[in-house]
Amino acid sequence: MSVTRPAATDPVICLASNSPRRRELLAQIGVPHAVAAAHVDESLLPAEPPADYVARLARLKAATVRDRGAALPVLAADTTVVLEGAVYGKPSDRTDGLAMLAALAGRTHQVLTAVALATERDVTTRLNCSSVTFRNIDRAEIEAYWETGEPHDKAGGYAIQGYGAVFVAALSGSYSGVMGLPLLETAALLRDAGIRYWIGAAR
Repeated sequence: MSVTRPAATDPVICLASNSPRRRELLAQIGVPHAVAAAHVDESLLPAEPPADYVARLARLKAATVRDRGAALPVLAADTTVVLEGAVYGKPSDRTDGLAMLAALAGRTHQVLTAVALATERDVTTRLNCSSVTFRNIDRAEIEAYWETGEPHDKAGGYAIQGYGAVFVAALSGSYSGVMGLPLLETAALLRDAGIRYWIGAAR
């Protein structure tokens, strides 16, 4: 298994994701980590509730990397956007992406992010749910945003920490959760497993 180490400090967990946003968020709370992406089938099961869907994928990602022989506890997360019960994952193409943004425009949607930690004992999960309200967006701006390239691999077709921030009229919940790794829930999982955060912080 190929593992990269993003920091000189010895990692205390393995992150089952190549997402630069999740790496930045872990660094923000002082958690040195190795990285080993988990490539899994992210298909939604028939009639699967959105919360169950993200929790299942987070657990699957964590367990997949652990079962490959990762020596460290494995942290994984999965994020999806939900509008009136419908799941909006990553756009499959331009048409899909434009349709997603048009559906979200002027409305409030939910962003669900599940976090899982796989240790030698078990796999534990926590779920964060946040609500995001978009202002109205006209077709020309939706098309211009798509052409930036940012929406192509983002759940719901936007990035709150990027250019997509200009669409957000209101946020209720966790900014880091909408980015893809809710830090409150992540820290709780680490703390419960006896894993430190704030490593390197002044004492």
